[in-house]
Amino acid sequence: MGIYSRLSDIINSNMHAMLDKAEDPEKLVRLIIQEMEDTLVEVRSTSVRTIARKKTLERKHKALNRDTAEWERKAELAIRHEREDLARAALLAKQRIVDVQQEITDELKVLDEEQDKLDTDIAKLKSKLADAKARQKSIVMRKRSATTRVRVQQQVNSEKIDNAMAQFESYERRIDSLEAEAESYDLGRQDLNDEFAELESSEQVEEELAALKARMRPSSDKPSD
Repeated sequence: MGIYSRLSDIINSNMHAMLDKAEDPEKLVRLIIQEMEDTLVEVRSTSVRTIARKKTLERKHKALNRDTAEWERKAELAIRHEREDLARAALLAKQRIVDVQQEITDELKVLDEEQDKLDTDIAKLKSKLADAKARQKSIVMRKRSATTRVRVQQQVNSEKIDNAMAQFESYERRIDSLEAEAESYDLGRQDLNDEFAELESSEQVEEELAALKARMRPSSDKPSD
């Protein structure tokens, strides 16, 4: 397939329809981008060659202008010296150069038209390429998001996950039971300690009460030494 045929196919392609029909849109858009980039390189190379050819022809046309002027001068010189034969030959040489110049002018016109078309096609191709790259980013992001969501849903709905959660709940119930048992032991010890503390406190109070009564008893009531 020639470059112009490929370029035409790309520019006229309907990317929406192609992606809708593709089994793997991400792979397809990657191939489309590669084809566009390759074609763009070739089209630019063709454009460079066209511009170079135009410059060469323009220089040649300018050089031929000098030649036609020179043959014109020689024809005038021959006429002044009454040499019509030489004047005729000079004019004939000039006409051949003019014919070549016309061919160059015609080719330059074709090259200008071709360059204009290339510029237009390059602009269209760059626009298509930008669109394809934007779609590639969107497709990649959507695919990754969808893949992640599927994986998450698979985990959420997995029987293994349910079994693991049931095991966690069973372990938590066992730990709750152990903690309750430990707290009951602590509670029993705490109650016993409280009772002894109460007894000790009561004895201390009784002792302090007896001492207080003794200090407040009248002197006559106190036993003599």
